[in-house]
Amino acid sequence: MKYISYLLLIVILVNCNPIKKEVVKKEFPKLEADRYNVAFLIMDGTFNTELTAPFDIFQHTIFRKGIKAMNVFTVADTDDFITTFEGMKIIPDFNYLKDSLPKIDILVVPSAEHHLDTDLENKNLIKFVKEVALNAQYVTSHCDGAFILAKADLLNGKVSTTFPSDIDKMREMFPDLDIRKEVLFVHDGKFITSAGGAKSFEAALYLCEYLYGKEIAKKLAGGLVIDWNLDKVPHLIMK
Repeated sequence: MKYISYLLLIVILVNCNPIKKEVVKKEFPKLEADRYNVAFLIMDGTFNTELTAPFDIFQHTIFRKGIKAMNVFTVADTDDFITTFEGMKIIPDFNYLKDSLPKIDILVVPSAEHHLDTDLENKNLIKFVKEVALNAQYVTSHCDGAFILAKADLLNGKVSTTFPSDIDKMREMFPDLDIRKEVLFVHDGKFITSAGGAKSFEAALYLCEYLYGKEIAKKLAGGLVIDWNLDKVPHLIMK
């Protein structure tokens, strides 16, 4: 009987003193001054290679001396982790719907599973891309990320490309755009669109060569065991 009384007392004390959940303050990445801020737009279904290839290239700029290196970070419309198409889980650095974002100098739009359908109907997504592009120095897409740029009306009057087997689909959806085959990336103004896949490395290396010169690009490529020679890459640079 005494045991039961003690048990009831414990239950009463616990109910009267509920355990408070600890509020965990969100930690944002440290962004070094005097660097390019490079935002990678991610969402459920993002393809690994189109994300990690340019991310690797740009992040490795911090190991090169005498250049304006890059701060790389991810942005999404959630604070929860996103799951890539291949199943990798990533916690976004910034939530573009509610966080105060740093100035974005370079926006990278990797391909995602639904860039040809439901993502194009995501008004918040398209609005974010369009607004960032206004002040960004460069906007790059890989594979079907070009569909997002097209939906945001950013490729009007520009030449672009996308994943080889989706070029005809993109031409059908956006008949007024000039979309090229036979090239792995196109640079037109502030926009660089690429075929994606493993060639995402090459589009990212091109931007580094454009910003830093051939020798730096070769060193970045060498650090990832990539034989880089722009002259051997089918591409198009618009004047």
